[in-house]
Amino acid sequence: MAKHSSKEKYYSEAELILTFGLTRVPNGNTDLMREWLNIPNVTLKNEEQILFDKILHEAQQKIEGWHEEALKMKFIAFVLALGQMEDGHDYNTYFEETISATVEGNYLKTKTDFMIAKGVLDLPIKPFFHFQEWKKHKDPNGDPVAQLLEAFLIAQEINKNNKPLYGCTISGKYWDFFTIQDKTYCISKTYDCTDSIELLQIISILRKFKDILHTTLLE
Repeated sequence: MAKHSSKEKYYSEAELILTFGLTRVPNGNTDLMREWLNIPNVTLKNEEQILFDKILHEAQQKIEGWHEEALKMKFIAFVLALGQMEDGHDYNTYFEETISATVEGNYLKTKTDFMIAKGVLDLPIKPFFHFQEWKKHKDPNGDPVAQLLEAFLIAQEINKNNKPLYGCTISGKYWDFFTIQDKTYCISKTYDCTDSIELLQIISILRKFKDILHTTLLE
């Protein structure tokens, strides 16, 4: 019998695997992840290319010295904009939102740095995409991969529709993309956002998610 608890607990990735029977697939090796990542790079418009060149140059020169808020404001916000991760007719974007649910008798609660979800005004109702930023130093109250997995598990409990979920973590200049379907989660290769080709791939992947959102996830 599952042990029910409403007490908040900080999990590691390994503890989540053991507690919820998750399967971890590295290197983007699932059909779901390949469908998301194996896409041609987008062609940027002139004004987008100007912004792309500016933030790439800034990141190449300064990203190692940026603290968390500087990384968000000077770089991540612009990548999200270029990736067209904005509000839509049937969904909203949310920042610094705390979500929670009891999953298989275990109370999970986490804060997502960025989320795309169906919602009403400032209330997210059905999450689709979660974004977690890695911190400069290891957080004793949980690591971002574990936080992302918690967000996935919470979203599965909230949505109750067996559809896949998508997400991303960032550690300085390194971006990793995640999918989860049922109990199997997959991690992409790591992308270096200070490399011009890989930054364009990151933007293309974010835009591809918007296609997946409209064709597969929205009801």
